[in-house]
Amino acid sequence: MISQPSRHCTVELQALPSRIGQVRRIVSAQLRYWHLDALIDRAALGVTELLTNVHRHAQPDKMCTVELELLLDRLTVSVHDHDPRLPQIHDAESFATSGRGLAMVAAVSETWGARPHGEHGKVVWFTLPASAPSSPSVLVPASPLYGATTADPLLTDLEPVPDEERVPEHAPARSAAVG
Repeated sequence: MISQPSRHCTVELQALPSRIGQVRRIVSAQLRYWHLDALIDRAALGVTELLTNVHRHAQPDKMCTVELELLLDRLTVSVHDHDPRLPQIHDAESFATSGRGLAMVAAVSETWGARPHGEHGKVVWFTLPASAPSSPSVLVPASPLYGATTADPLLTDLEPVPDEERVPEHAPARSAAVG
C-alpha cells in the first residue's frame, strides 16, 4: 500500500537568465507546498545549474521542461531539452569562472545522470532524499555543561527541543546600547 501518491510539477520555458530565476522561485514554492522546505536550497541550486547549462550549450534552441516528481521518499528534478549531446563533468581550471555546474549538482544531490530523450534531446536529472522531516529536531544537552560543544564526547544524553521552545534560526541581534 502506498501511503503518499506521486506528486508531480512541470514547467516549460525558454532557458534565458530572466526565466531561470522565475523557475527557481517556482521550485521553491512547490517544495514549500509539499512541506519539503529542507530540500529547497539544494533543489534550487541544482535546477539553476541545469538550466544555465541549457542556456549556454543547448542547440538548436533553448526550450526546455523542468519536472519535479516526488515519489514516496525521493524527489527527482529533471530538465529536458532538445540537444542530444549528453553533458560531462570536466575539471575546471583554477581561475575559470564557469565549468563547475555539474560537479555542484553531483555534490548536492544523492544521485544524478543524463540520458537520451526521444529522437532529439536529452534529460539531465538529480535526486534528493525526501524522507527527512522538513524541520529537524534541534538537540541540546539534558544538563548543560559550561563551554561544551555538540562535538564534546560528554554530550551523549541529548533530548529534542519542543517546537514552542525553539529560538528562530536567524534571530535578529539585539543590543542594550543606544546609538
